[in-house]
Amino acid sequence: MNLTVSGRRDVATGVIELVLRRDDGQALAVWAPGAHIDFIVGPGVVRQYSLCGSPADRAHYRIAVLREEAGRGGSVAIHADAHIGSSFEVAGPRNNFALEPADSYLFIAGGIGITPIIPMVSAAVASDADWRLLYGGRQRTSMAYAEELEQLGPRVSIRPQDVDGLLDLDAVLSRCVAGTLIYCCGPEPLLAAVEDRCERRQLMSSLRLERFQARQPVVGGVDTDFEVELGSTGQVLSVPADRSILDVLRDYGIDVMSSCEEGVCGSCEIPVCSGIPDHRDSILTDEEREAGDRMMVCVSRSRSARLCLDVKPGEPR
Repeated sequence: MNLTVSGRRDVATGVIELVLRRDDGQALAVWAPGAHIDFIVGPGVVRQYSLCGSPADRAHYRIAVLREEAGRGGSVAIHADAHIGSSFEVAGPRNNFALEPADSYLFIAGGIGITPIIPMVSAAVASDADWRLLYGGRQRTSMAYAEELEQLGPRVSIRPQDVDGLLDLDAVLSRCVAGTLIYCCGPEPLLAAVEDRCERRQLMSSLRLERFQARQPVVGGVDTDFEVELGSTGQVLSVPADRSILDVLRDYGIDVMSSCEEGVCGSCEIPVCSGIPDHRDSILTDEEREAGDRMMVCVSRSRSARLCLDVKPGEPR
């Protein structure tokens, strides 16, 4: 669908908020905290941005875009081209980071990772759950929505690194009571540090993460050839050791949406009918990997000689 930019403002140094709406006035798709949209910047350039407004607002989507000078160019293009009245193609919303019901939450955010957390905090407030937010960034001026969040009171801790140093994760995690769910989003060093401490404290079952980049891959064996069967037609395709499932599907005219091609964004997820996926993404939980009923075809491979996938030629995914 095409959405038009109806609002733009600076919310931190290098971060703009965009408000998007439909031109025909119809309601936008329902979404829940943790959801993101696929923002199609240009041909072959797709970026994911978390929705940070209110799910109750069916007229607008709000996203915040950090200008990443060392990135692949998508955010720089958005900062340059997304002005009031500009139109962009958008897909979704989709949710790989859903907020689960709980009596208690600990939210940890780093930098632009605050965006999916904002509607989660609002939902926790609305449900009368116990919650806390620890929000870190390089400098106060680089931390989007810091002032708005501080208005929620002492449950919010804003910790710019140039003033307070690194986040005291040990202190905040030591206060987690039984049943607390921990939601964390931010740069990879923060996520790795939270994972390490949660593992030591036996809190991994309570931890929910959303990554901007792929986790460090586990060193394994040599990649081998395998086959992919198209579930609807029975056609069998060969996937060489040096190519991805995504590449092979595209060769055969299957239009699979993708963006990161690192197993982070979830846009290339495809249902698995049979076979054993070799999951290499940074999205699925251990339980979802064990179920083996879906996979990210940009990075994941097969442990069995053949995988059957729920796709057919000419079918956009």
